[in-house]
Amino acid sequence: MANDPATALEGKRFAVLVLLLQALIILLFGLFVEYSPGEARPLSNLSLPAPNTLMNSLERTYPMFMDVHGMMFIGFGFLMAFLAKYGYSSVGLNFLLGAFVLQWATLVLGFYHKDGDYDSRIQLTIGNLLTADFAAAAVMITFGAVLGKVSALQLLAIAFFEIIIFGANELVGVTYLKAQDIGGSMFVHTFGAYFGIALARVLANKTRQARHSVASKEGAIYHSDLFAMIGTIILWLYWPSFNASPGDGDQRHRAVINTYYSLSACAFTTFAISSLFSKDGRFDMVHIQNATLAGGVAVGTSADLIIEPWGAALVGCVAAVVSVGGYTYLQPYLQVNWHIHDTCGVHNLHGLPGIIGGLAGVIATASVALSKYGNSLYQVYPAMAPESDTDPVLVNLRQLGYTYPTGDGRTRSTQALFQLAALAVTVAVAIVGGALTGLIVRLPFFQPLPDTADGLFEDSLHWDVNPDEMEMTKISRSSQQDLANGENGRPAEDTASNV
Repeated sequence: MANDPATALEGKRFAVLVLLLQALIILLFGLFVEYSPGEARPLSNLSLPAPNTLMNSLERTYPMFMDVHGMMFIGFGFLMAFLAKYGYSSVGLNFLLGAFVLQWATLVLGFYHKDGDYDSRIQLTIGNLLTADFAAAAVMITFGAVLGKVSALQLLAIAFFEIIIFGANELVGVTYLKAQDIGGSMFVHTFGAYFGIALARVLANKTRQARHSVASKEGAIYHSDLFAMIGTIILWLYWPSFNASPGDGDQRHRAVINTYYSLSACAFTTFAISSLFSKDGRFDMVHIQNATLAGGVAVGTSADLIIEPWGAALVGCVAAVVSVGGYTYLQPYLQVNWHIHDTCGVHNLHGLPGIIGGLAGVIATASVALSKYGNSLYQVYPAMAPESDTDPVLVNLRQLGYTYPTGDGRTRSTQALFQLAALAVTVAVAIVGGALTGLIVRLPFFQPLPDTADGLFEDSLHWDVNPDEMEMTKISRSSQQDLANGENGRPAEDTASNV
């Protein structure tokens, strides 16, 4: 495989396109991007007082930003490393995607949020970096749905188009619908999952026999599952930072607390439900690697809301049951009847829990006791602020030092409907966008993998690997289960996976 002239030619095409893309990004950065004055760049007006370094967003946000950054490259990368013969690609291609998306998302999202002022430049702060990481999370979720079934060039093309669509959907949801989603249950997790599901369906193997012949390669061996658990623990530990980092003050404080207890309840419940759904009462490593994280996804939208710790724990429990049920029953059904092959089960970890999160946000918004938020209500729900500058409530708050702008005067029920609309729009945009992207990247130019057993779930297509080491990875998770359970072992094609 390594000396195949066709493979060498494809590698050169990939290298040339990557270098051209990087050159284009550098050019666009030079033309449209600069440091933010007063934060990343000194103030040029000498008559202005020195900026307070304690108020600089870097000091407030950098620790949480680094938590999120680690989640993207260590957490997601290792969580997908469960495949016996695809470990290099799981971690390495995740790294490749992240390195590209961080730059591309900075440009795309920066253009979307220029508010019509296209003569000005994108002014970078730590907030732009954090937003780019959130966009990378959506792409990495999508990657999980097609893990092992697309080439490196296809992945870059998918990321290129997905970021454009992701940014457009976020613009509609945040700027026009004014929905609140601090932890990205809707705009990150739901979007990334359903984009990936639609993409996987369009890219579905036309040759069903090839899929069955590689079923054993989808499984894990003992040490690859341990590597995946490293990703699980990293994500589980740092998820409070993911949900809380976009907020500030008491909003951020609540997000940490709510995510902390939602994750704890979710993990605790997952062990019980995994054992309950198992025929022999044992834990399934697929569930423990994945469903334990569903609480972080499901509490994302309402993380900064006053849902009380018991409410956060309840959300985590519901997410655990739904996620384990998805891996056990729904994923095999979708694969057999709808031909949706979701390698990592992103629908169960990100799609369904993301919808739960969006609906939890609707319920929390509709039932919110406005008095509980005190003077921070319009920080959490800017669209609920009065429409007039002369409104007595707004005037009083400004006299107290608050700088809230006017809003739309929404009631809590109206805001709840807009939250629901944002969820529906996100699912629709993700499915359509994923399907269209799939039609594009199926073209021969993007070097789709061969539709044979040798073309899927193999590191050797992208990496120099030692053949002797690859021989040690023959026993898959499904094979181990068949040996242990005899005829009652799950079919290999039904073994669910990660992310």
